[in-house]
Amino acid sequence: MSLSKELKTLKDFHCDDRCVLSVYLNTNPGDPDQLNGAWRIHLKSGLKRIDEYIKASKDEKELKNFTELRKKVQTEVEDNKNDLSKGVVIFASLEPELWAVHYVQVPVKTSFHWENHPVTEEMEYMYKAYPEAGIILPSFGEVRILDTAMGAVIDEATYVFDANLEGWGKSQKKDPNETLTGATRDDALEPRLRENLQRFYKGMGEIVGKLKKERGWQEIHVSGEADLANAFAETLREKPASCIYKNLNNSKPSDVLHQVFEK
Repeated sequence: MSLSKELKTLKDFHCDDRCVLSVYLNTNPGDPDQLNGAWRIHLKSGLKRIDEYIKASKDEKELKNFTELRKKVQTEVEDNKNDLSKGVVIFASLEPELWAVHYVQVPVKTSFHWENHPVTEEMEYMYKAYPEAGIILPSFGEVRILDTAMGAVIDEATYVFDANLEGWGKSQKKDPNETLTGATRDDALEPRLRENLQRFYKGMGEIVGKLKKERGWQEIHVSGEADLANAFAETLREKPASCIYKNLNNSKPSDVLHQVFEK
């Protein structure tokens, strides 16, 4: 399910009484307020305040449900403590059942809510700033595609081009030590090879168009050396949201995201 559809489902989710725990937790290790795993303290204190509030209402069923969800949320975050990004967003309920967890690479302001519906306003704001987007990284030998949402990579694929054979193929994971066959900078200067590369880009442009529809991308970003980025952008039916003149093809996904969304 795409994030936009999930948000709609969350906004339609309601229960008769308070049953939904919404957690926004800042876990950004680069934030001075998060030194030495301070998120643990914020998580514990935020959940404790809700616990005290429910105890004061003397609703035993509500307290029982919250206590179970509280443990589940704490276990979830603690079990993933070594893989935390900038933030965690969790929506949870027992009756009716709801469990949605997002580890995001975008800034999150810590807050806790216990309502009869998921509190999605902050999530919607984050989604508006970092929507589902495809990042296309064209180079002489390949086209790398990142499927992203909320500033995180959901999926990745690399299409490798062999200019001499005039063929190409998809590779889900690329060995960083692998030497690509096919076009090199000097090769690309030859008219025949440049023509083949342009044909490859045109075919890839059609694939990107299909992926945009299938993955629900709101935006497409292109990054590569100026001539290649421009050449690829011209194959797209819609103008990309940004065209960055920098070769990020061998960069880590997190570095690519930083260059595209935070510069």
